[in-house]
This record gives sequence, structure tokens and C-alpha cells, in this order.
Amino acid sequence: MSFTLALVGRPNVGKSTLFNRLVGKKLALVDDQPGVTRDLREGEARLHNLRFTVIDTAGLENVTDDSLQGRMRRLTERAVEMVDVCLFMIDARVGVTPADEIFADILRRRARHVILAANKSEGNAAEGGYLEAFSLGLGEPIRLSAEHGAGIDELYHELLPLAATFEERAAAEAPETDVSIAEDSEDDNTEGEEAPVWAPTEKRPLQVAVIGRPNAGKSTLINKIIGEDRLLTGPEAGITRDSIALPFTWNQTPMRLFDTAGMRRRARVTDKLEKLSVADGLRAVKFAEVVVVLLDAQIPFETQDLRIADLAETEGRAVVVAVNKWDLEDDKQDKLKALLEMFERALPQLKGAPLVTVSAKTGRGLDRLHAAILRAHAIWNRRVGTSRLNQWLGAMTEAHPPPAPGGRRIKLKYITQAKTRPPGFVVKCSHPEELPEAYRRYLVNGLRERFDMPGTPIRLFFRSDAKKNPYQGRKTSQPSRLKKHINPGR
Repeated sequence: MSFTLALVGRPNVGKSTLFNRLVGKKLALVDDQPGVTRDLREGEARLHNLRFTVIDTAGLENVTDDSLQGRMRRLTERAVEMVDVCLFMIDARVGVTPADEIFADILRRRARHVILAANKSEGNAAEGGYLEAFSLGLGEPIRLSAEHGAGIDELYHELLPLAATFEERAAAEAPETDVSIAEDSEDDNTEGEEAPVWAPTEKRPLQVAVIGRPNAGKSTLINKIIGEDRLLTGPEAGITRDSIALPFTWNQTPMRLFDTAGMRRRARVTDKLEKLSVADGLRAVKFAEVVVVLLDAQIPFETQDLRIADLAETEGRAVVVAVNKWDLEDDKQDKLKALLEMFERALPQLKGAPLVTVSAKTGRGLDRLHAAILRAHAIWNRRVGTSRLNQWLGAMTEAHPPPAPGGRRIKLKYITQAKTRPPGFVVKCSHPEELPEAYRRYLVNGLRERFDMPGTPIRLFFRSDAKKNPYQGRKTSQPSRLKKHINPGR
């Protein structure tokens, strides 16, 4: 999905009807009674060749207290700040109301892009309301009929240039991952020497996402790093809702820091806005190059912490584990020893990843965190020469030969590095489908130890070296038989 579109407006202006039309299903309840929609409803919309996420919101009412209507309004206003485009809908038969003017002002101040639509525009009774919509100062309104499908093409033409902008933005911000390496490429660096890596610049900063459970101190940590209170913090869990990207130069390294919403277990996520917030955090992981998994020193390595770290590894991102609130610990040496043992036991797939203790409140440990991020990024970019890899493979197979299922010995003949970011290797062998997972782990651990790649995700692929028979599957033609009779004319 290239962008998100929120449908906003007063109750009963036709938001849910348009939502159902865009997603192609009757997912949202529709009724003449106002206030049917109360939560945020998300769906995958299709409009000609555009694919985007559409969000149906509760009707905006001019209420600011803690009543149900007030909470619904705050939920909608928060969604307005999170999405890329807002489609502000008014009822053309009713015309512009004082509430429409208030909400138009809110959208001008908070929304990134606003498109104005005068819904229920079919018939002459809607002409006056359509003309009144110009007074809202949100540009020329679209004549729309969500019930009959009129004006959908106009909406498409309004969204088309915005969609192109969002695609360009996503392409510019997306990190280079799975970078291919030429098969004959040789990069035989001296052992222990860092391979040359892509250097962050102002235009292409190093992208770092800070993720973790609620109240782990993510926003406080980023505020301490940038040296100002840019992000809202407090003792309450779940203050951060959407992923916030902050460009900043940290110790002469251009970075873009992503603060994300706290991720709880899926069973505990019931609030609609929290679901959107977690989804936004997952997108931030995909846009990051290095992921800092922030733990609470008081309750480290809970089940959700392990799932979050495993998510970063699955996405193929460099991982740094930071333990926050270290200033509250008394017996630091014993605690650190216990943490390292828990880390190695609970996350074997990230064996050797840096574990840094920090205090977001006092700022202690931030220099170590910065160094760990740069080292994790360097390892994520590492390249190993083919000759060194094959010398290593020969030693590994000699120490522990591959198994022989069914009496047939599996032969590992050749290895080369095919990709970086994260490092990916291809092994040519016989019968790759019969190689057990335990032997693959043996080789991955050997790669980590021999070529100093602790903690980074390593992708290891096995390919058959057998050449395909060009005649396999073809029907062999039988030689023509001799005729029994000879031409009597000869």
C-alpha cells in the first residue's frame, strides 16, 4: 500500500458508504441514523490502478469533554495526524454548517494533505451546498455521490499525483537491502579489518529505529540523544502513537531516528488506534537499517521482547539490544552477567549481537550505544572474498563432514557471497533438499565466528550443482523402420 487515506467529516455525511465502495465490500455498517461508526476501521482500497489503505473514522462532533462523543473526536483527530491524506466530506444537501467550519480549521492545521468532497451531490438540491463548500478554503470540492459512485474518477485524479509523491518519498527513504554482489567479485580484506561500507550522508542518513514494549523509555532515550524534548514523555505507558522520524547528526554521523509506539502482545491490543500504531511501528522497522531493541532493566527479555527482536532479525536488519534504566540497578556486574546469559539462551539467532546498558534519564552509555550502532551497520555491510570462503568451507567440512542420508554423501563444493545488507551466501552442493537444518546452523555459526559477524542476520542458501539434462522430459523419437517392400520401379 503506497499511502493512507482517512475519511473524515460530521456524522452521517456518507463516510462509511464511500469506505465500502473503495474496499469493494460492505465492511462498515451503514444507516441513516448518525453516529453508527465509533472506531477506526481500516481496509485495503482499490481505485483503478491505485492501491492504498483507507480508514473510516467516527463522525466529528463539536465536543471536547470526556463523553463518548469527545473520545471519538480525539480518536479521529489523532488519526488525522497519522495518515497521509484526509478526505474531508460534507453533506451537499445540508450545506456548510458551523461544525464543518471548525473541523476545516482543524484539518488545515493538522493534516498533511486535505481533499474536500461534497457528498450526496446528485440532483439539483445539492447545488447550493456544493457552492458553499468553496468558502471552507480547502480548494475546489469534488462533486461526489458515494451511494451511486459519481465523482469517483475525480477522486482518482486528485489522488494520483499525491500517490506518485508518496512512492517517490518511500523510494528515497527506503534503505538498500539485499544488495547483490558480482559472482567473480573478490574482496579479500585483511583479517580483522572492517570492509569498506557505505557512509551515511545528509541525503542518505543512517536509518535507526528504536522499538520495544510500552514504557521502556524509547521517547526519553531519543530526547536525550538529540538534546531536546522533541517527543512527549511521561510515566504513562503508550504515549507515543505513530512512528516519528527525526533527522539528527549524532557524533558526526547523519542519522534518521524513528521513535515507535510500544508493541504489546497481539492479544492485549484491542484499541483500534493502538493497532494502527503498532502497524506503523512495523513499517518503521522495514525502513530502518539498524534496529535498537530497547529493554527495561527491571523486566528484561519477556516474551514480547523476544518477539520484537526476532521480528527485526526476520526483516534482515542489523540489531542492537539496549537495556534501559540501568541507573536504577544496584548490583550492576551480576545483573549484566545474568543478562548476557539470558540473551544467548533466549535469542540464539542473534548470537553475538551487541548488548549495551544505557540510562535514558541520565545519558550514561550513549557513546557506547552510538559505537554499537556503527559497528552493527558495518557488519551488516560486510563482504568476504570467495577464496577465503572456500578455504573456510573446506576446513568446516573436514572437521564435520555433511551427513549421508540414505547412504549418499552430500558434497559441499563451492561457496560465494551473493549479497550484503544483510550478508547472504550461496553454497553449491549435491542434494541440497536433504541437508538437515542442524548442519545449516553449524555453518552459519562458523561464518559468524570465522569472519567476525556477530549478531547480524546471515542468509545461507543451498543450490544444486547438478547440470540439468537438456533432453529430460522430451519425447524421444523412434528411428523410422525400414519399409518391408522395395519400390518395384527400381
